[in-house]
Amino acid sequence: MKAEYFIARRIAFDKKGSNSQWIIKIAIGAIALCMSVMIVATALIRGFKNEISEKVYGFWGHINITDTRINTSMEEAPIQLDTALLSELTAVGPVPILRERRILGRPIPNTIKEDQSSAGIRHVQSYALKAGIIKYESDLEGIVLKGVDSTFDWDHFRQFLTEGDIIADTDSTTSRGIVISQTTANRLDLEVGDRFRIYFLKEDAPIPRGFEISGIYNTNLEEYDRKFAIADIDVLRPLLGYRKDEISGLEVFVDDIDDIGDIRNHIYIEMLPANLFPSTIKEKDSAIFDWLELQNYNEIVIITLMVLVSIINMITAILILILERTNMIGILKSLGQSNWGIRKIFLYQAAVIVGRGLIIGNVLGLLICILQKYTEFIKLDEAEYYLTVAPIELNPWMILTLNIGTLMVVLIALVLPSYYISNVSPIKAIRFK
Repeated sequence: MKAEYFIARRIAFDKKGSNSQWIIKIAIGAIALCMSVMIVATALIRGFKNEISEKVYGFWGHINITDTRINTSMEEAPIQLDTALLSELTAVGPVPILRERRILGRPIPNTIKEDQSSAGIRHVQSYALKAGIIKYESDLEGIVLKGVDSTFDWDHFRQFLTEGDIIADTDSTTSRGIVISQTTANRLDLEVGDRFRIYFLKEDAPIPRGFEISGIYNTNLEEYDRKFAIADIDVLRPLLGYRKDEISGLEVFVDDIDDIGDIRNHIYIEMLPANLFPSTIKEKDSAIFDWLELQNYNEIVIITLMVLVSIINMITAILILILERTNMIGILKSLGQSNWGIRKIFLYQAAVIVGRGLIIGNVLGLLICILQKYTEFIKLDEAEYYLTVAPIELNPWMILTLNIGTLMVVLIALVLPSYYISNVSPIKAIRFK
């Protein structure tokens, strides 16, 4: 065992004749607090981003395929439903791609390699859109009806249902069932089983259609809940002027969110005819995703501030420890120990302090995250954050990166103040009281 490490172990928590125990405890507490804050903040921000993203994806899919003709209204230009294309898209598995090599999830520039996506397409479904006005008793409410058929993934959508059930099977006859949002139901005082009319505008004439509420959903995304309801696509086709085999577009769901861009490029280049264009939901609904990306800056700011607090705290602690051990430094120098050897003693001691702080911080941070995950004691304003509780996502690799990064950055930052040892004179230090 090296002498420096042996001495560091002996003096790290020596309580006899030491006045620095409170400094060490404060240093450990500060490191623990900073680490727990970083873990909780990272888990909350990542959970928040993923929860919101999953809600958007669950409503619209990851990729939308529409006609290339530009239409500024909600009514997209019709495309023909090609069953062969639908089958080909559904069968898409991992696609070949070129990507940068990565270390700890970070890309390394100029290291392109041939690879393939981790997975492919999970599901494809068709849809149509038509705007209208709900009339119930004396109340009016604007709505955009999303028409769906038998390809719609109701199993995935059930997570949003709060009352009732899905609309009836649409394979044989046209269903007049409708699924509305909790927001719409509250504003019009509607319940499952209630009937109302929606007026659609066609050739400047209002056309009424009657519906019965079969279910009520709630995504907590006001942007969607305020506008959309779901019904049988065959109700909308005559209103839109569509033939039986025409739709507004296709919604594509992929297995892995990280593969959205690669799969979008693959189907655009290799599979789609010239009149169809795929766009990711991030491109179509950029406002929400741009807002979510801003959360990355919050994460960076919090981590940076916590690391700075840790560094300042440890610099203060190490300088106090050096001053307290001035007599020992003088003795070691008189015995021939080098400045770097003595500095390593205090850096080892600092590593022990930081290590203990990190362990306590990890336990505290993970405990808070687990409590939130299972008790949901941190509530959010749904109107502001689209969620009623703060979601948690624990990533082991991110936690490991935070621990290693904090330990390395703090110890590197302590190298500079440890140079104070070089200025200690052995003769003066031995007489130092």
